[in-house]
Amino acid sequence: MTSFGMARVFSCAAGIACAAHSLSAQSAPVAVTDAVTLSLAPGQLAGTLLVPRTDGPVPVVLLISGSGPTDRDGNGPGGSPGSLRQLAESLAVRQVATLRFDKRGIAGSRAASIPEEQVTFEGFADDVVGWMRFLAADGRFSRLIVAGHSEGALLGLVALRQAPAAAYISLAGPARPADQVIRDQLAAQLPAPMLVQSDSVFARLRRGETVDSTPPMLAGLFRRSVQPYLRSWFKYSGQSELAGLTIPCLVVQGSHDLQVAPAEADLLERANPRCRVMRIAGMNHVLKTAPADMAGQMASYRGPDVPLAPGLADAIAAFVVTPGGGR
Repeated sequence: MTSFGMARVFSCAAGIACAAHSLSAQSAPVAVTDAVTLSLAPGQLAGTLLVPRTDGPVPVVLLISGSGPTDRDGNGPGGSPGSLRQLAESLAVRQVATLRFDKRGIAGSRAASIPEEQVTFEGFADDVVGWMRFLAADGRFSRLIVAGHSEGALLGLVALRQAPAAAYISLAGPARPADQVIRDQLAAQLPAPMLVQSDSVFARLRRGETVDSTPPMLAGLFRRSVQPYLRSWFKYSGQSELAGLTIPCLVVQGSHDLQVAPAEADLLERANPRCRVMRIAGMNHVLKTAPADMAGQMASYRGPDVPLAPGLADAIAAFVVTPGGGR
């Protein structure tokens, strides 16, 4: 989970080309890469559908990226790890299709941009619902699994209120409301007086208020135009949404995640004991094996060449293809 921002736009064209190349490097491609669009007013959303070459229907996973201006590959202001592209390619080899998409206003979905002050969490969840219905109508797929990374995990849960799926996967998804998770991140970086100021802003936003004056150092996080989104986001928690989920679910959490603490997975497990929980030793927030300190993790955030954590793709594929999926 990263601090929210909408100003920067990232192109994922290179990531798509890379995916097509890597999967075609063998004598026969294992998957077909399709550029797809979804018309959802205003504008069109863009995504990449990766479908294994096979004779019969296959399961499909809808991959939802995390917070901020994050593209279909999982790249954003905090770096370009390419985690979702890597995961899609790894699942294709394991006979699992995926669809990943650029968030509204980002990269290929730039034409679907709306003014920042009109952006809401529910609006992003509606976009996820649109993609779920898009996949459900495609006869190539035997079952739909919703998988969200970080904030995307919560978006997937809220979308499941409106559209059905066969199973759900949380990838480094928080259990508590976003303001509490962000507050923990700030506590590790801010001096005490500024943390007190930020706590006051959080409290007012939770009450539905507009905050006109915020600490200059936190202007990017709390700018007035993004406050409607923050107020809408803070109303939800993974813990409460997961508690009512009746479909099979998988919670994946890394022990070296510095953005969403490993304890969040414990809270999710308590919220819904029916969920399968997979804890991956040494995995960080961008799903790579990395040291426990931020300095040691920077290489995994900045480049797509660092591979996914060992066992991650196998565990997800096993959950996806197993009927019933849960414990």
